[in-house]
Amino acid sequence: MTSEESYIKKIAAQLALRPVNVSAAIDLLDAGGSVPFISRYRKEATGSLDEVALTSIRDRLQQLRELDKRRAVIITSIDDQGKLTDELKEKILSAEVMTELEDLYLPYKPKRRTRATVAKEKGLEPLAQLIFAQGDFDIEQEAQKYIDVEKKVETTADALAGARDIIAEWVNENAPAREKIRALYFDKGSFNAKVIKGKEEDGKNYKDYFDFTESVKSIASHRLLAVRRAEKEEILMLKVIVPEQEALTILETQFVSANNDAAQHVRMAIADSFKRLLSYSMETEIRLITKETADKEAIRVFAENLRQLLMASPLGQHAVMAIDPGFRTGCKVVCLDSQGKFLANETIFPTGSEFQIDEAGRTIKMLSQRYQIEFIAIGNGTASRETENFVRKIGLPSTIQIMTVNESGASIYSASDVAREEFPDQDVTVRGAISIGRRLMDPLAELVKIDPKSIGVGQYQHDVDQGLLKQSLDDVVISCVNSVGVELNTASKQLLTYVSGLGPTRAQAIIDHRNTNGAFVSREQLRDVAKLGSKAVEQASGFLRIHGGANPLDSSAVHPETYHIVDKMAADLGCLVSQLLAQEALRQRIKLTDYVTDTIGLPTLTDIMAELAKPGRDPRAVFEVFRFADGIEKPEDLKLGMKLTGLVTNITNFGAFVDIGVHLDGLVHISQMSDKFVRDPNDIVKVSQKVKVTVMEVDLDRKRIALSMKNNPDIHFGCAKSK
Repeated sequence: MTSEESYIKKIAAQLALRPVNVSAAIDLLDAGGSVPFISRYRKEATGSLDEVALTSIRDRLQQLRELDKRRAVIITSIDDQGKLTDELKEKILSAEVMTELEDLYLPYKPKRRTRATVAKEKGLEPLAQLIFAQGDFDIEQEAQKYIDVEKKVETTADALAGARDIIAEWVNENAPAREKIRALYFDKGSFNAKVIKGKEEDGKNYKDYFDFTESVKSIASHRLLAVRRAEKEEILMLKVIVPEQEALTILETQFVSANNDAAQHVRMAIADSFKRLLSYSMETEIRLITKETADKEAIRVFAENLRQLLMASPLGQHAVMAIDPGFRTGCKVVCLDSQGKFLANETIFPTGSEFQIDEAGRTIKMLSQRYQIEFIAIGNGTASRETENFVRKIGLPSTIQIMTVNESGASIYSASDVAREEFPDQDVTVRGAISIGRRLMDPLAELVKIDPKSIGVGQYQHDVDQGLLKQSLDDVVISCVNSVGVELNTASKQLLTYVSGLGPTRAQAIIDHRNTNGAFVSREQLRDVAKLGSKAVEQASGFLRIHGGANPLDSSAVHPETYHIVDKMAADLGCLVSQLLAQEALRQRIKLTDYVTDTIGLPTLTDIMAELAKPGRDPRAVFEVFRFADGIEKPEDLKLGMKLTGLVTNITNFGAFVDIGVHLDGLVHISQMSDKFVRDPNDIVKVSQKVKVTVMEVDLDRKRIALSMKNNPDIHFGCAKSK
């Protein structure tokens, strides 16, 4: 069996998939296919595997290939030492996980000088071997033979100590012993955290962990990441501990085979090995393994939150005024047309002098009338509620809707190269206001310009594996962008970058072609773009939209490679493709089985029919206006038992954070999310969803607000309605 065949068999078994579909997915991935493209347009080959399954196949395939690369390095290293036996090679080839592989390699791994290597240099290894065999002999008499003043073995005690150092290292490097102790750490180990004396005040946010113990096998990811962060900030001392006597019993059972003087020295070496070597090694491993598990869970939560945020309801094409609130420097006001084009900006001071307040009102009214504003988007940062109250009181037409917009990351965008490239003549405050307005109009198109870690929906995102985090978040952004589709003639470079098959260079090539040659009138023109080869065109074209183009199918998710099928459907019905799109009665006359070929089956044909019914349909929900409660603007305004409406801003394993309009998000702990048991907060709420909450506790000193969603007849109600 080849390596590739082995991969297919393992992945299929682990993911409960058909080997033939896994094999096809691997071939497509290796050929450069993106997950969205394969999922959408290669269903016949993969058995309609979705993006989750395809991503799992891709990631597991990478792990298996990395394992084999490491396996090859280890075999070569041991072979070069002349120590590779057939039995050892077979064990290495059979190892299924990296820890097993590294355990086998440990005795042969080049290492720094240790107490054992020093003892071996003194010629004490034969004595160690004799003692380890645990036969009956005179220990002192045998040790006498190894006294050598020049080698600094001056007494029998020196010789025996050196021999025990060698035995201790053998115990530490024994693969079966390590596996048994590792199992003990996972089964009965616990994390123990204590506050460092004198750090109680500095670490008050970690007060819950000042005297903390939780088992390795049950500790929640967010608690592990919290105590590790507190350890890094030198607030807590953190250890991984196990029942020491039980560990020694396990080791003695494996290594002690007699009841004599030699066996007693082996016991001493075992105790030393555990205390000085094995316990530290296992603690390091447990920390790494549990951190990896916690990272994956935190990244999963972050990715799910990001998906929900990116797929939030878009306002769509409406003229918008955006206000970035501020006290000292005033509020930056910008006006955008229905396409998001920047039109004008002003600075107002609605919390300043009486003259400034009057002038601010006149400015808002003037701009609203001049640019026919339909919506006003106000950032939710400092002075947000004060600015909102001001705008609501100046007498604007009732047709103008006023919205608060989450501005997390807007300041990051405003100072970025992307923002400078878009608006080279505007300062950072104006760019930030533009971002707030555009975020209301189309969250996805605007948020792709910002590093996801800066958007504010993560859980310990700066503490987790950054490479793994980037891969996961990139997957989410790519999935969302391709799910919604991208308007080829108006999309920014950043949005185009995430389209299947493109990336930054090809995205820029499309922008350059558009600037030089004008708008695209058909997807076929993508072949004229420099740097876009046939593979890139194949991957990207189904996700790019051209509304009002020459071919009505160019505004849909129907891939150009299947246009001929739709053309044949229309020809068979004696109508135009445009009529087929417009008339359901015509579509109902189509018998899909008549169009099945060797390469195109019912899954693709079914997708085509769905697109013909609603070409280019946006999968995001319908937008709905939201408003915070009047008069509740800061934490001091909150009273226990107060019932409010808020927006979910972040979801973690331990609950959901909700913006209730007081500049400090409250936490609905998982135990307070429902009258019923909740395993996963995502089962109850989504990011950007409206929820009704009750104020349970306000801790102004620690800046914490506790909320509850219990005992509400309508615990939560969606912010969006289905289209």
